[in-house]
Amino acid sequence: MTFKALLAAACLMAAPALAQEVKIGIAAEAYPPFASPDAAGNWVGWEVEIINAVCAAGEMQCVITPVAWDGIIPSLTSGQIDAIMASMSITDERLQTIDFSDKYYNTPTVIVGAKGVEMAPTAEGLAGKIIGVQASTVHAAYVEKYFAGTAAEIKIYQTQDEANSDLAAGRIDATQADSIALDAFLATEAGTACCESKGAVADDPAILGLGVGAGVRKGDDALREKINGAIAKIIADGTYDKITATYFASSIYGG
Repeated sequence: MTFKALLAAACLMAAPALAQEVKIGIAAEAYPPFASPDAAGNWVGWEVEIINAVCAAGEMQCVITPVAWDGIIPSLTSGQIDAIMASMSITDERLQTIDFSDKYYNTPTVIVGAKGVEMAPTAEGLAGKIIGVQASTVHAAYVEKYFAGTAAEIKIYQTQDEANSDLAAGRIDATQADSIALDAFLATEAGTACCESKGAVADDPAILGLGVGAGVRKGDDALREKINGAIAKIIADGTYDKITATYFASSIYGG
């Protein structure tokens, strides 16, 4: 080999390995306080910060890639994205199609309804009510199983924001979603004026899952373990709690 070739080879060996590029799919629909675009179009929120922290801890070069929620799993299985970090619950049904990392949060599921209207988060308590839920979510599956027999109607929306807007306008009586997402709605002017929490529904891990994890393609064990290691690292070094404290009064990691 010439001197130049030897020098080039030595430089290549000495150079640090490039970080792995990973396309992280998030829902294209706003889901505050987890992920939503700011005025400049940049995605912000608790989950966005957690994604960035996980990618840094795992030495991954991540590209946040918004995908329509109802097509996010097909986008993963077809290779358009490499992982899903979009508040997706780990359920047996989804595990038939994709794999999941360890959980990175777990919060209760609640019913929110109009102020002053008596209702409880049960089939009997919601009898005769119009209930709105977001399509292709664990909440839609739960409502169909437990409330379809007594509810006056179940309305399906493409986004939770649409359900919230119809609730505020009086077009539906109640909605079911993650407690944190609905707390954010109740803190808005419209939410404060119209609505209140009616309490948490009875847990059903088979439908509601075992917490939120990062979805990866079946068999992509290397990426799954890299994400697992990164989640464990940010929890151990305090990064997770530091990010959480800027959004919530207490931990949302769950049991």
